[in-house]
Amino acid sequence: MAKGFGGMPGGMNMNNLVKQAQKMQKKMEELQSQLDEKEFNASSGGGAVKVVVTGKKEIKEIVISPDVADPDDVEMLQDLVLTAVNEALRKADEGVSNEMGKITGGMGMPGGLF
Repeated sequence: MAKGFGGMPGGMNMNNLVKQAQKMQKKMEELQSQLDEKEFNASSGGGAVKVVVTGKKEIKEIVISPDVADPDDVEMLQDLVLTAVNEALRKADEGVSNEMGKITGGMGMPGGLF
């Protein structure tokens, strides 16, 4: 079996490895830019509170139904907002991780090295 850089099987050399890493880095930068603008939605209270965040984890919009704006139960509204925001952020994390995994998944890099 042919040996390449550092005894790697298959004759992989350093130039090919560097080119492949540069190509992956460019793809990741392009994808990150797209994901930064992508919107993720979540709601709580059966749609009473809706939240939209970006892949950069910036809150773009919070919509609160007037039906849940009870001055005597502010804590419930706070809980609904908190739940919707956390769910939207979780969806953003998951979406970004899934998309990045599509690029790095075929590389066999441990722990998402790239």
